[in-house]
Amino acid sequence: MTWVEFPYVALSAMACWGGGSLLGVFSEKRKALKITGTVLMLGGTAIMFLFLVAFWSELDRPPLRTLGETRLWYATLIPVVGFLVEYRWNVRWLKYYCMALAAFFLVINLLHPDVYDRSLMPALQSAWFVPHVVVYLVGYVLLAASSAAAWHNLVRRRRPLETDGESLSHYLALLGFVFLTFGLVFGALWAKEAWGHYWTWDPKETWALIAWLVYLGYLHATAVNVDRNRLQWYLALAFLVLLVSWFGVNYLPSAQNSVHSYQS
Repeated sequence: MTWVEFPYVALSAMACWGGGSLLGVFSEKRKALKITGTVLMLGGTAIMFLFLVAFWSELDRPPLRTLGETRLWYATLIPVVGFLVEYRWNVRWLKYYCMALAAFFLVINLLHPDVYDRSLMPALQSAWFVPHVVVYLVGYVLLAASSAAAWHNLVRRRRPLETDGESLSHYLALLGFVFLTFGLVFGALWAKEAWGHYWTWDPKETWALIAWLVYLGYLHATAVNVDRNRLQWYLALAFLVLLVSWFGVNYLPSAQNSVHSYQS
């Protein structure tokens, strides 16, 4: 499978997520419909996993080179976070936010089709390439889920702040921060192997550090007992910095000659 088949795959996955979500929301007291909804939602995620595997096989390289390819991983992984949270903490609402975010990034790929290219530049042929990018993507999806949980808590602010929702956003942010940290370390090791330096203050590297510091600031704020509602606002808005670090930085003038501009 390639980008030619992607529209059919994306629309099928979104149809499963949408249909499953409707059944899940409106069939609380009807067990058969609820099970059907769950199967549909899991089926949508399975479709994306199968496409990733087939795409990887067709490219004969990891589909991690371009922004479009990383959005595929993002759309595949973030619903999994929602399902795991439901399994671990019995929190059902988060998976709906996660599937909505996954659909959003699939729509971006549909509106801005990627280029089918098997090539992999020498710098990306390092053993650190896949661990670095995958670890970062896992961190991104965890922090996106944390932000979604924080927004959910803020929308319900007129009621007492849900302890479960607050704890959930915190744990997801903490775990996401761990993955960001490993991503920075793997990136430095990769840079040393590819370019001879651990750190060069490249725009992409700088924004990755800024994003890491933003979430370090959140952990510091929790340690000094900052107001709970302010912490939820912090997490809700912090994800915007990650979006800049992920692909927003590519549109900055200073990033035009970045060594991380792998698409050109």
